[in-house]
Amino acid sequence: MAIANQNRNREKTKPVIGITLGDLNGIGPEVVIKSLMDSRILNLIIPVVFGSTKTLAYYRKMFNLHNFQYSQVKAEGMINYHRVNVVNCWEEMVEIRAGKMTEEGGRAAYRALEKAVQYLKEGYIDALVTGPINKKNIQTAGFDFIGHTDYLTKIFGAKDSLMLMVSEGLRVGLVSAHVPLKDVPALVTEEILTAKIKIFLKTLREDFGIEKPKLAVLGLNPHAGEEGLIGTEEAEVLEPVIGKFKKQGKLVFGPYPSDGFFGALHYEKFDGILAMYHDQGLIPFKLLEFERGVNFTAGLPVVRTSPDHGTAFAIAGKNEADPVSMREALFLAAKIVKNRREEKHRETE
Repeated sequence: MAIANQNRNREKTKPVIGITLGDLNGIGPEVVIKSLMDSRILNLIIPVVFGSTKTLAYYRKMFNLHNFQYSQVKAEGMINYHRVNVVNCWEEMVEIRAGKMTEEGGRAAYRALEKAVQYLKEGYIDALVTGPINKKNIQTAGFDFIGHTDYLTKIFGAKDSLMLMVSEGLRVGLVSAHVPLKDVPALVTEEILTAKIKIFLKTLREDFGIEKPKLAVLGLNPHAGEEGLIGTEEAEVLEPVIGKFKKQGKLVFGPYPSDGFFGALHYEKFDGILAMYHDQGLIPFKLLEFERGVNFTAGLPVVRTSPDHGTAFAIAGKNEADPVSMREALFLAAKIVKNRREEKHRETE
């Protein structure tokens, strides 16, 4: 089938999901292989793995997973809709040293990501699930970012994005993500907070199918500032911004003290929770949903998810990695593609 026909008929097919292996010395290849051996995945999506058939063969042999089968994509965009596909992103030999951080591992991770982004831009794939990278060794002339989120936000020309941690019953977004704690207060501004809330509400409606989303906003300071005794950001920034959304008829509430909010299970009453900084949101999220959590980049014109874990060099190569989070990332990517297709269909009716 010609590529043009593939793209034209895409709306009638299962979602074509690109998957990067991440750092080939981490647990990325292991969790990708184990996830794709789950029959539910192949019934739901058409996987396209970006990395190397040699890397997959190495780990398949190491873990004795010989039932894992795949086809190499031999021509640009020519995807087999009935099998696991692999796009070779490098031809030379790349040494695999499971559990070790190497320059080669970082370069390979970037090349796989770069190729996957090309496929996403050209419409060969519908979404991207990124394997875990090491934020230090992937730094190259082409990748000068803290992580995938910042890189993809720039590559796809988005004005802003929102790092969103997702599980079946919990969605936690971050106003600031990978920044030093001392820099967080300067990022809690009317402009930034307004933009993040808009992205959050939009993604809850369009990507998660919640018609009237209910959003909780956490305070920056202990006890949400205690009426100005422990900080003024709540009174000066958060409360006025939340008030503006309420006047527009949006269900935005807060600011809530984060400890009591999670301790008293108030999160169960909301469709989304907006935290001010990384650990404020991710500590409770990972405590509640560590094995099943997924990272979703909201606000992009494309769909990108990833498992909620890193390279885990300490267990790489030991056949101990749990593929649940990677599998959930694949499920969520497929679900959001489906929701966006339905939203697009409603708009054209």
